[in-house]
Amino acid sequence: MGDASVTGSKVDFGAFAVLQKWPSLGNQRLPDREPYQVSEGTLDACISAFMEKPAPTRHLYEIRTAAQPPLVTDILSPEHVIELSRLREFL
Repeated sequence: MGDASVTGSKVDFGAFAVLQKWPSLGNQRLPDREPYQVSEGTLDACISAFMEKPAPTRHLYEIRTAAQPPLVTDILSPEHVIELSRLREFL
């Protein structure tokens, strides 16, 4: 019997994704506003675009894509994107 481990899970980095940014004031998200699209393309391209953002502003961004359980949710938080970026480096 094979257990599905994190390393055995497949992530489709070619899946369609959208990089979005939350409107902000003083480097803080404005909770009464909706995020707007910065770029779209593959999950891989959106992760790369996110990682090019200055680290102190990354909390203002998120990536939306089709969920790929268990590793990819439909809205990826900055911490999640960083983890996927690390995973991508191993593949």
